[in-house]
Amino acid sequence: MAAFGLLIASGQLAVVAGLAGAVFVAVVALALLLVAGRGDPVAATREPDDPQAAGAPYARLANALPDPILVISGGAAEDLSTRRYLFANRAARELFRLDQETGLLVAAIRDPQVLEAVDEALFGGIAADCVYESPGVQPKTLRAHARPLETAPEGGRLALLAFRDETELRQVERTRADFLANASHELRTPLASLAGFIETLRGHARQDEGARDRFLAIMQAQTERMNRLIDDLMSLSRIELNEHVAPGDRVDLARAVMDAVDAAAPLARQRDVRLVPDLPQAGTASVVGDRDQLVQVAQNLIDNALKYSPDGGAVGIRVLVALTAVHAVAGERPAAARLSLLTPDRAEGLYAVLRVSDQGSGIARENLPRLSERFYRVEGQKSGERAGTGLGLAIVKHIANRHRGGLVVESAPGQGSTFTAYLPLAPENALRPVAKMS
Repeated sequence: MAAFGLLIASGQLAVVAGLAGAVFVAVVALALLLVAGRGDPVAATREPDDPQAAGAPYARLANALPDPILVISGGAAEDLSTRRYLFANRAARELFRLDQETGLLVAAIRDPQVLEAVDEALFGGIAADCVYESPGVQPKTLRAHARPLETAPEGGRLALLAFRDETELRQVERTRADFLANASHELRTPLASLAGFIETLRGHARQDEGARDRFLAIMQAQTERMNRLIDDLMSLSRIELNEHVAPGDRVDLARAVMDAVDAAAPLARQRDVRLVPDLPQAGTASVVGDRDQLVQVAQNLIDNALKYSPDGGAVGIRVLVALTAVHAVAGERPAAARLSLLTPDRAEGLYAVLRVSDQGSGIARENLPRLSERFYRVEGQKSGERAGTGLGLAIVKHIANRHRGGLVVESAPGQGSTFTAYLPLAPENALRPVAKMS
């Protein structure tokens, strides 16, 4: 009750009433901070050495909030250098990687929509909202709320800038839209084939046993294709939905890869291709991850290698331990083109590396950038026994991204291809010496 009394006395309650949820809490906290600080909006947010100091509890409250919040001051409307953040809570400092307690707003946030919303709150006295996309390999979608605050005692204009994470909500919307668009496009061809064959079998081929057997075999293949497509689409949708949430289980990458090798062995024998695993001792390649997804990464890479390996060929499957990011992306084929399809935001520490190599026809340099796109298949590899859904590498990329790892391809026509997925080692493995590359 005392807190709301302060809000009413300071004229901030009208501002608070316009927001809800976590942003409501943020405004309450900052209004209290401003009232407690009186002459200095920053004073109430500092945590002095004296734990009994009046400002310390409010600073702890603001820093405990999960949503990023900043207090902005403004001088002349035409002078951008007068827009400064006077306070940023811990979540805001992490989001914008701020080292200073105060500083220029444009040095922290460069998004023109956010800056415009702040100006409307500072100089127009009106509330403004916009969408902010954080930069990086794993961007976040946040809703920015700019709200005017009471003029500071020295006459300066003040505004509150609060952010609310809407990444998961936007991801759900995007995934649903992509699923409908892609599924309708990819399912149209096999459904049209099935409809044509059914019409033929009901018509002049009704009594033709040879044609009936041939058409039924094609219909079965088309049905299996649709099943694979739906399975891959559902898998990709689930992965994308949780892509921004890092996994937390400890997984032995070597064992996960060995499970994928065992599962692929019957198909390899059927295609007369040898699988040649080169795995480290169990327990030495522990990563923090989702075991089922890591098995899926290995399965997709091995399956791709099997598809494009010639009869009598071999697929090399290696797991390397404790490589730096530079060593992880280093090539093994001197004359091949190499491209990073995914690079982690912070390529620090040591990694466990999975490399899958084939002896197939290889991929031209100009096709490498599009390999991880949904439904993309290199021209000449879209039909026949090698036909796939075109989602395998997209799934691998999104899983690697969720695990804060990377993905690299190197290939050259006539020399085969090598795909490398690298994932951060679990903490206790990070102190091991860098493994030698052979």
